[in-house]
Amino acid sequence: MADQKDNINDFKVQMAKHPNMSTAPLRPHSEQSKDRASKRLSTESNGTSDGGVGSSTPVELTALEESFRRFAIHGDTRATGKEMHGKNWSKLCKDCHVIDGKNITLTDVDIVFTKVKKKSCRTITYDEFKVALGELARKKYKEKSGEDAETEVFKLIEGKAPVIAGVTRAVASPTVSRLTDTTKFTGSHKERFDDTGRGKGKAGRVDLVDTSGYVSGYKHRGSYEKKVNK
Repeated sequence: MADQKDNINDFKVQMAKHPNMSTAPLRPHSEQSKDRASKRLSTESNGTSDGGVGSSTPVELTALEESFRRFAIHGDTRATGKEMHGKNWSKLCKDCHVIDGKNITLTDVDIVFTKVKKKSCRTITYDEFKVALGELARKKYKEKSGEDAETEVFKLIEGKAPVIAGVTRAVASPTVSRLTDTTKFTGSHKERFDDTGRGKGKAGRVDLVDTSGYVSGYKHRGSYEKKVNK
């Protein structure tokens, strides 16, 4: 109640100083704060931000924009998903089969990327990404109109993610197999492996001398104890 009286008194003072002033009553500061908060929540729910003109961002991403973000952050932990490098752009066109080797080649993809991006930038935004796809669509689907061609290219990309190549398997070569077959080794190489093909280690490389007896090469070790015990 005290705040309302203060506001009414302020309003009377303002009216006395400025007779031509609008008769709309002044609202308390708390109500103005509530209005600003509700406005911010409203703009966020509608998919806009306070960043000014052109800063609207959809809350629910479309399938095409979701694919754009997936490829934009591929291989880069610091990427935000809002911009895409030329390398990831080429990978997107390759993985999504935009490149067909006939109407669209890797060279065409690189040329379009350079054409749509800003001169001072090394990346493209989502809007520039759609412009680039439109350029490729008209070249890929020459028999269709511009909008229909773009729709077809969008379908190739929507919902897709980067293809991660698996580990390359070593292909067994007959030459390598023959060189690693220990059963076919001869001479000193054969002595380095046992019958199962397992290496003997140092015993297969160096002539080890038995020095356990009094005489070098003594073969009847342990026979003396047996004779004494008898």
